[in-house]
Amino acid sequence: MLVKEIIEVLDARLLCGEERQDYGVEVAFASDLMSDVLTLKDDHVLLITGLANMQTIRTAEMSDIHCVVFARNKKVSPEMIELARENDIILIECRYSMFKTCGLLYGSGLKAIY
Repeated sequence: MLVKEIIEVLDARLLCGEERQDYGVEVAFASDLMSDVLTLKDDHVLLITGLANMQTIRTAEMSDIHCVVFARNKKVSPEMIELARENDIILIECRYSMFKTCGLLYGSGLKAIY
């Protein structure tokens, strides 16, 4: 699923990565526990989380995750956007609950990581 499709399905807001809307993700993982995210080994993963802090961006960088959706109407700080830009990470804000976010994406064909 392409980033631009994710934005459309979720009626979401793209915060950074405007030039990478054709980036494709193959699977999604939803978690607020960054220790769980660090165990992921797949490529082209979409991270869905409600944890809006710098640790999320650092974890995405370490896990080679290039697209993060912040659910539950969580707001991203300017510092998070700056760090994400430095690491080529796409950030998206979504107003839906994590459950609804996952359901909408799954219903649109995005697969779970496991």
